Amino acid sequence: MQYNIRKAQKSKGKLRIGLSGPSGSGKTYSALLLASGLTSWDKIVIIDTENGSADLYDSLGEYSVITLEPPYSPENYIGAIKAAEEAGAEVIIIDSVTHEWDGSGGCLESNEKLAQAKFKGNTWAAWSVTTPKHQKFIGTIVSSKAHIITTARSKQDTVQIDGKIKKVGVKEIQREGYEYELTLNFNLDRDGHLAIASKDRTGLFIEADPFVIDQETGKTLLNWANSGVDQAEMKRKQKESALEDLREVLEKKGKDEDLMVASLELNSLSDLSIDQIQQWIKKLSNLPDADEVKQKETAKQEIDLDEVDEAIQKQVKKPSKKYKETIQ
Repeated sequence: MQYNIRKAQKSKGKLRIGLSGPSGSGKTYSALLLASGLTSWDKIVIIDTENGSADLYDSLGEYSVITLEPPYSPENYIGAIKAAEEAGAEVIIIDSVTHEWDGSGGCLESNEKLAQAKFKGNTWAAWSVTTPKHQKFIGTIVSSKAHIITTARSKQDTVQIDGKIKKVGVKEIQREGYEYELTLNFNLDRDGHLAIASKDRTGLFIEADPFVIDQETGKTLLNWANSGVDQAEMKRKQKESALEDLREVLEKKGKDEDLMVASLELNSLSDLSIDQIQQWIKKLSNLPDADEVKQKETAKQEIDLDEVDEAIQKQVKKPSKKYKETIQ
């Protein structure tokens, strides 16, 4: 196997943002403000599993809502995400992902039922079926062409600060490791709705003091997401360069491009992927150059002419019997 070593280069990409906090910490409201900094209101779709909480803030702007009802299975979440994408959403808010894990029809409940029905009560064995479904849900979030903002309920605990008892979120209610898939995650405080980054690949907020999320937060993150190399444009240029190399090889080897397109049943060479183009370049490179073939053919023709000349000379030196009779 060959390994390509290259210089590190940040690419443009879509954000995966998590907001977690206890009930009343302002997750839905903060998510909407954050989304409005990433795109216009009409390009925001919120998938609501929180009993209509998404509709409470319609005064903010004209965003769209998908109401998701039980069962909160990974498949239903995936369907809602796909529907939002097809509707042209540039930002999708999933409010919340907690139900996919610990809701009616979510992974925990469905795994328990599956264990009883097919695995003789063995819940560990049932995870062999449930985990791939959950991973497909995570994969849909990661691969979406839209920015994704997810909210998650967190388990509550109380701490005493300056003599006051305060409710805080400790851990989001989702499968262990969910946070790893996010670009950044904010924990929201119930008192004051202050956010603090618990994970931040952007490096913009990890050292920041607790703050209130607003539209400017979204704009800041959008600028970061849009900085770097456009992967789609870079791949397009790479393919154009590869096609030029392929055409040069075809010409060098004396092969007709139209004939190759027809034999492969393509509309044009552009239908080939970059990998396929490189494979054909490698195959064709093993063939002799057109000039070499021409030289060999010319040499063979010269050899054939020499043989003809030699045969003629033999006929002249040794006339045939019929020829002898004629001249006598």
